[in-house]
Amino acid sequence: MVQRADINSVLSDIRSLRSQMNQNQRVEQDQSVRGRIDGPRQVDQTGQTSNFGDMLSNAVNNVNEVQQNAGALRTAYDMGDPNVDITRVMIAAQKSSVSFEALTQVRNRVVKAYEDIMNMPI
Repeated sequence: MVQRADINSVLSDIRSLRSQMNQNQRVEQDQSVRGRIDGPRQVDQTGQTSNFGDMLSNAVNNVNEVQQNAGALRTAYDMGDPNVDITRVMIAAQKSSVSFEALTQVRNRVVKAYEDIMNMPI
């Protein structure tokens, strides 16, 4: 019985050290992921005005990037990564959904404006 008590105390020490390690890793990963997801996007500070096609292309690329980040977080959570919690996954999914919906609305308005222009009498 004495040996068993010693083994249990060693196991509890190992478990506590492992939980401390996991907590430290979680904090480090939270800081790196928040910088990528929650951080502000870099904006081009050029004095030139870009054309509409470039702006639309950049918007599509940004939405794609947000969706890929949300997918990566979802996959990491599904794989059981202890450093990814459900709240971050859900927030990333909602950001992805909102950005896609906004892009869809912009596209619909552009198509409507194009149709209006094409239907104008000469």
